[in-house]
Amino acid sequence: MNGKAFVRGLVVSMGLTAALGTQRGARAGEVMPASDYRVLAPIRHGNLTVFAVVATSSHDTSGFLTLDEGLKSKEVEVSELGNVGGMIRRRPPGGLVTPSYSGHEGAQVNRLVLVNHSKRPLLLLAGEIVTGGKQDRVIAKDRIVPAESDPIDLGVFCVEPGRWVGSSADFLPSAMAGVMAAPSVRGSAMANKDQSKVWAEVGKARQQMSDQLVAAAPMASRQLAETTSYARVMQNGEVQARVDSVAKPIEQEYRSTVQQLRDRKAVGVVVAVNGEIVWADIFASTSLLEKYWPKLVRSYASEAVVARAKGAQASESAAQAFLAEMHGRHETVDSEPGLYRHTEVSGDGFRAFELTSLLPKTGYALHVAKMTE
Repeated sequence: MNGKAFVRGLVVSMGLTAALGTQRGARAGEVMPASDYRVLAPIRHGNLTVFAVVATSSHDTSGFLTLDEGLKSKEVEVSELGNVGGMIRRRPPGGLVTPSYSGHEGAQVNRLVLVNHSKRPLLLLAGEIVTGGKQDRVIAKDRIVPAESDPIDLGVFCVEPGRWVGSSADFLPSAMAGVMAAPSVRGSAMANKDQSKVWAEVGKARQQMSDQLVAAAPMASRQLAETTSYARVMQNGEVQARVDSVAKPIEQEYRSTVQQLRDRKAVGVVVAVNGEIVWADIFASTSLLEKYWPKLVRSYASEAVVARAKGAQASESAAQAFLAEMHGRHETVDSEPGLYRHTEVSGDGFRAFELTSLLPKTGYALHVAKMTE
């Protein structure tokens, strides 16, 4: 199935509730009510605060593959649009091999091709960085890629303005694993859907990191000033040290909290920087959250280290209220029948995004993200 199979354009201009919903007793095809999520006491380090979120129920998500897992096992391939000639699905036992992608276009900034050879469906999250090819890209929208898929057109935004030559023939797992864009960059791709605005956020993040290092690490600061690659900024040793100084204490404490609360179904976080709620990520299960947690916490920390500390602190009640408010003015739904439904809600001062699996025996929200505007 490719992008042409999408059902697009269902736009409803009325007050609606999406993502965490208002209906009671979530069943297959529904989402869990906001009242079934509860935030716990905050975990703080510096100007970054995370609130663990627990749920009254969770789902078995073991049947889904993540991007990092697929790249590591080589069950997932990513390529420039113009290099799809070799991306033919592997021969099924006793079957025929036929090319499944007929496009002959050359490489394009906002298009990559992905094929999932795995027998499990692949979950992709908006904000995941893919490095290599002619430019580094960020995945633009949550989606599910079916098991043993044909090559699909993967919507992305460039996060490396200025380069259009191949750094490597392939998008390598070692370079991509564990990289998630900071909320400002991730949110720009998800909400604005505008390449120039994504580039603006990348440039802003790079400059802020460079400014942070100019006194303590002038050589690293100059290195950041000379690169346009968001991934290289985040992989710089000095930047990693600063991000880890915030991320590691929170990661360790939260991991311990999740382990202690496994039976209570810890499924996500609400995030605050300088006392202001900025983001929430909620998953369908504790195990799915644990897979993404190392890259997520570093994305939150990278936002915090460039923000000037103000000493303000967000309260547990504010975090709970952030989860509860999902009534929007506009709702947009994209759906690939039998695979997934992606819902975006615009409300007063926020955007919310829900990815619901429509695969057999699912019908639940795999991931919910909410951002302030």
